[in-house]
Amino acid sequence: MRASQFFISTLKEAPSEAELVSHKLMLRAGYIKRLASGLYTWMPLGLRVLRKVENIVREEMNRSGAVELLMPAVQPAELWQETGRWEVFGPQMLKIKDRHDNQFCFGPTHEEVITDIARREIRSYRQLPVNFYQIQTKFRDEVRPRFGVMRAREFVMKDAYSFHPDFDSLEQTYRVMHETYTRIFTRLGLQFRAVAADTGAIGGSGSHEFHVLADSGEDALAFCPDSDYAANVELAEAVAPSGVRAAASATLEKVVTPGQKSIEEVAAFLQVPPQQVMKAIAVMTGEGQFVLILLRGDHQLNEIKAAKVLGDFHFASDEEIKQHMGCRPGYIGPVNVRVQMLFDRAAAAMSNFVCGANEDGYHYSGANFGRDVPLNDAQVHDLRNVVAGDASPDGKGTLELCRGIEVGHIFQLRTKYSQALNATFLDENGKSQIMEMGCYGIGVSRIVAAAIEQNYDERGITLPLAMAPFQVAIAPIGMKKSEAVREAAESLYRQFAEAGIEVLLDDRDERPGVMFADLELIGVAHRVVIGERGLKDGMVEYQGRRDSAAQPVALADIAAFVRTKL
Repeated sequence: MRASQFFISTLKEAPSEAELVSHKLMLRAGYIKRLASGLYTWMPLGLRVLRKVENIVREEMNRSGAVELLMPAVQPAELWQETGRWEVFGPQMLKIKDRHDNQFCFGPTHEEVITDIARREIRSYRQLPVNFYQIQTKFRDEVRPRFGVMRAREFVMKDAYSFHPDFDSLEQTYRVMHETYTRIFTRLGLQFRAVAADTGAIGGSGSHEFHVLADSGEDALAFCPDSDYAANVELAEAVAPSGVRAAASATLEKVVTPGQKSIEEVAAFLQVPPQQVMKAIAVMTGEGQFVLILLRGDHQLNEIKAAKVLGDFHFASDEEIKQHMGCRPGYIGPVNVRVQMLFDRAAAAMSNFVCGANEDGYHYSGANFGRDVPLNDAQVHDLRNVVAGDASPDGKGTLELCRGIEVGHIFQLRTKYSQALNATFLDENGKSQIMEMGCYGIGVSRIVAAAIEQNYDERGITLPLAMAPFQVAIAPIGMKKSEAVREAAESLYRQFAEAGIEVLLDDRDERPGVMFADLELIGVAHRVVIGERGLKDGMVEYQGRRDSAAQPVALADIAAFVRTKL
């Protein structure tokens, strides 16, 4: 490709709305252009990268035995109403009407559509298992689109859906998809980690997320460096403390804590560590029941874990706390109360602790279970986020934390959608059975941004070779003025092109500094500089995108030299 026939549109500075490094660099490099909030045009450079990701995803999905199709982006409301998701999916669904006033949505996902295909087309167990996939544009009306294509409203996704005669078959395909995703992200040259995850709104019995590791990641991940254990912090189990609870050795004392309401304030005022203070969080269940959730002061509530115990809940208002506890927030605690209480495992192991006295301006010190606070096993649950140093749930070491950007998610859906849509088949005995289902998604456009978060420097984008927009750039200095430079550049360009190498000949009439800055910013993997002075000695300069300096290479050897780098 000649730069003069391509379209390169770089910026010296990123627009002010760009926050993440990837967003800034994608705008500066001319990968994307903003159309509206959460809507981006993929410009020629960015599209080259996006297509490379798509191609690797497609090759590996085909290799796995999955079958590609393409479903409509616009879906009828009736299918979503059958599964009950038309109302519950929420305002992120873009609902539209046609001229006949029929309701549709712009598909945020395709479980309903693919299950409708299965119930119409699959009749016998002989047609199972089957795994369909597509690479297609989705739309979800994010409340706060941000970070460029990382959290856009319109995005490109690979979504696959498998159908099975039984759970064993589903588990086998699930393992194949896990291996397939591992190959995809390995081929893309990314540092990633697969973690056990919550199934969320999609539903099902089990799932794994695939995260590109980056400090800017929205998700916290827990992993054990001494084993294969890894999970999203939302799901990672906080193991109960080992040993028995220490015996009570302090008397219960009511102490004045004027204006001290937060854990930090109370701990500092009473000169105790935060882990010696019990944190009380008041919530209201969907049935209107008031519940106290008790945690160790240095721990954070995991709302997903709490919802698995309580069902839907919301945090109680100041008025609701006053009504049930008789005091303001900041002073509530578990001593002498008649409301339902749930204790995190670590909180249930505390002794001689500080807690709210259920009276404004007062706390208890020296509180203990049994004597001051009733406790039974049914009240104790895993309710908190894990922290670094916690015991690994597999018993093989301790946990460490890192951050990741979710780029893939696989689910065992089981029969959630096939049951609702009556997707059945006849088994070997001619008996009708509900199909088991799996679901496997990859955020194709998100991968590009996530990869840049992991691969950049002060000069711009440093994508792995598998994703770089061009493998090699030829940068001729003074090409318009020097016939020798022009002939050498054209000859090398032909050699690379004939060898099937993705090459960009920068034949623009630009100064060397501008040319080099653009090629580094957009992330071309390898660069060959041809200048008249070097040609006099039969030499050119080579520099890899991540190299700190260029090196001289003989013009006669440069083509073979670059091929070894590829």
